[in-house]
Amino acid sequence: MMNTPRPHDLLWLTDSDALEDVSEEWVASQWRPRFPVVVRRDVIHEGRIPVGVRGMRRDQRAAGWANAAKIKRIVCPEELASRDLLVNSPFVSMPPVQGAIQLTLREWPWVWGITGSCGYALATEVPVLHADSDLDLLIRSTSPIEREALAQWQQVVGQLLCRADTQVETPHGAFALAEWLRDGRVLLKTNQGPQLVSDPWMFCRVDKR
Repeated sequence: MMNTPRPHDLLWLTDSDALEDVSEEWVASQWRPRFPVVVRRDVIHEGRIPVGVRGMRRDQRAAGWANAAKIKRIVCPEELASRDLLVNSPFVSMPPVQGAIQLTLREWPWVWGITGSCGYALATEVPVLHADSDLDLLIRSTSPIEREALAQWQQVVGQLLCRADTQVETPHGAFALAEWLRDGRVLLKTNQGPQLVSDPWMFCRVDKR
């Protein structure tokens, strides 16, 4: 049995009919089941998974739904942070991949993953990655992580040869690590919309008054 897909997971579907309720016209001409869709954040409805479709251009993004019964493969971001996968990628010379390789050279007290265009390129070998592409990173943690440990990660990430951004996923949603470290509060992206919180794991809302 497959695990329940989570935001940022890449899904391969059995056929074109498995992708539903997409309004953008370019999807019909460009998307094929050999290309994965990415799980987006929304409320799951009766066997339908909220997904996004990526086109070949940076401005081509479309939201839709996937029939959960027609998912044949799931790749999570953590699988894409394998050093063997990175060094053998056709995009190994690209700065985002080089940055990810640098992160694999250190031991971290958590498992991390790669999302965004870099993750998509690593999973598919489709050339959506560019020399100036960002490296989008994900840390999933059900329990709180020490602020000092995350600050150390952020310091290393800030020294990579490409722009890199980290999202931290908690049981309640995801937040931008740099923003939380800087401000002590952050917008938590939840299935019900963004919430301004001080503790992303305890979901303590901030009084805006």
